[in-house]
Amino acid sequence: MAELGWLGVVRHGQSTSNVRADQAELAGAEAIDIAERDADVPLTDLGREQARSVGKWLAGLPQTRRPEAVVVSPYLRARQTAELALEGLAVPARVDERLRDRELGVLDRLTRAGVEARLPGEAQRRRHLGKLYYRPPGGESWADVLLRLRSLRRDLREDHPGGRVLLVAHEVLALLLRYLVEDLGEEELLGLAGTTAMANGSISSWRLEGGVLRPERFNAVEHLQEDALRR
Repeated sequence: MAELGWLGVVRHGQSTSNVRADQAELAGAEAIDIAERDADVPLTDLGREQARSVGKWLAGLPQTRRPEAVVVSPYLRARQTAELALEGLAVPARVDERLRDRELGVLDRLTRAGVEARLPGEAQRRRHLGKLYYRPPGGESWADVLLRLRSLRRDLREDHPGGRVLLVAHEVLALLLRYLVEDLGEEELLGLAGTTAMANGSISSWRLEGGVLRPERFNAVEHLQEDALRR
């Protein structure tokens, strides 16, 4: 099967749940105060600015290097990011539910302290199994999310052989995409997850060289910093 010529992924801009989750973790709270269901969480004002910065980066690429197609998570924060980033660009975009965020099941809206306090058995099981294989009741493991990504990647290769495709999704999707494209092992993935926080509005990409997608950038935020300096 032919490979894509270029593959990129953008993590959505900052969302209201990102802010509330950080506040809850810092306060040592057990639960995160989020009114909406996960699929309906919107961007903050900063998140919208980050999305526009992604759009400026895309607009600044030569026409021969811009994405030819964009595939977006159905969750509101990702759709808003894509809409703002693609404004004024003639790039077709579509939603694919395989790019939705990881489903947390019984862990939904709990902080790390909350899981330890309210679900100590699950906390122990997660430590024993590791992030790749631990599946919370009613939720997904990282391995489950990888099944979605593998399916999507196969379809993208069939639909866009040699083409340039950009994904707009979530933190864990961006991290697992690197695991998948670069054929990493579990230890490498967990090491990466332990040392890397995927930034809101960050860009990661791989370019075809010698028949293989090779890393071009990872968790890049220069476009965000340049815009911040201008303001």
